[in-house]
Amino acid sequence: MNITVNAKKTLLVDGPASVTVTSGRVEVFGYVMDKGKVIIRDGKRMPFTVLENATFDVSLGENACVEEVEGSTIPESWEKAFEELCSIKSRPAVAMIIGAPDSGKTSFCTYLINRLLASKPKIAILDGDLGQSDIGPPCTVSYTFVSKPIADLFNLESENAFFVGVTSPSKAMEKTIQGLTLLRDEILQKSPDFIIVNTDGWIEGEDAIKYKAQLAERLFPNIIFAIQQDERLNPLLDMIRVYRVLTIDSPNAIKQRSREKRRSLRELGYLKYLKNAKVQSIPLSWVRIENGEHLALARNFTDSRREREINELLKIKPLHFAESTDKLLLVFGGNRHIPEEDLRKLEEAFGKKAVVIFDEEAEGLLIALYNSGNKFLGVGVIREVDYRRKVMKICTPVSGSISTVKIGKVRLDKNLREHPFSEELIKQES
Repeated sequence: MNITVNAKKTLLVDGPASVTVTSGRVEVFGYVMDKGKVIIRDGKRMPFTVLENATFDVSLGENACVEEVEGSTIPESWEKAFEELCSIKSRPAVAMIIGAPDSGKTSFCTYLINRLLASKPKIAILDGDLGQSDIGPPCTVSYTFVSKPIADLFNLESENAFFVGVTSPSKAMEKTIQGLTLLRDEILQKSPDFIIVNTDGWIEGEDAIKYKAQLAERLFPNIIFAIQQDERLNPLLDMIRVYRVLTIDSPNAIKQRSREKRRSLRELGYLKYLKNAKVQSIPLSWVRIENGEHLALARNFTDSRREREINELLKIKPLHFAESTDKLLLVFGGNRHIPEEDLRKLEEAFGKKAVVIFDEEAEGLLIALYNSGNKFLGVGVIREVDYRRKVMKICTPVSGSISTVKIGKVRLDKNLREHPFSEELIKQES
């Protein structure tokens, strides 16, 4: 449908939708355009601020909608934040953005980048939001450089990523900080003028405050922009007062998303980075497995007598077993029942905890693939682990030489939709 909007008004469009500017002049998060097409994802809202009377060709998907409002939905404090960032003389100038979920952090990052690009500096965006990643695959932190205005950061391709393997830093605080620090150091080697660091929305509770404070300490930003909607951010602001902090407003027109909608957005990320994927068979002896001890993927070659002892005590032969310093990992097929009494006998005989897992538990797990230089190649999904043949089948678009497979804690079905990870499996791993 065609919509004409007068100047000094804003057209708000909720996705999924396609919006083509056919005439006039509009601004989207600091990106000024007189013509062009913008795709809006399901769960996202995009404001088209009309600078000169404009005509739009709008195509709406299921449950999408469009609304015309007076004035601009971009807070005045964002302009002041941009000016504050430009006033920093040191290079690179590092800006860290914090705020609650759906407060407008990504929109603000997009706005800053588009405004900065007017003077043609070298700008990097470091994405630290594991669950709502725009730059790299979900469950990663990532970065890229931006050279031209953009309406949606999701349309960028990452230059490098660090696989954490979970959708929230609450489950991997130190690992997330480690990844962001490593990527920051890599960005610095490329002499940027500005580094914009987007963060996740985890702000409440002692652990969240500790995490954000430690992240600031490691990244050492020149300025922190805090998008404040209510008092939830105050304890964190008290903790980081040693930094230069500027509090800014959240847009009134911000769209609040349900947990299901956030998961749906994440699944678009899996689709983006797993398109054109093919099933490959990789001998386990060819690669190094990380974070996969609970899957017993690394074969521990014990003598045949050890193997006979296990078979006799359990009265059943496992598909595979591996032994660590404190655990005996046993893999069985088909969810077979192993009597608790037999497991206790095995633990007493070996003096170690016996962990029973089943061959199908690896199916659907998200993995990251690295080359021999520890360079992130992309993500994949485990389709099957054949313990007898010692082969892992994975679905991935990666075609280069794979040296390391890092296993995550997110499970995807054949349609790349998330399945809850087994809590019992997590307990076994810890």
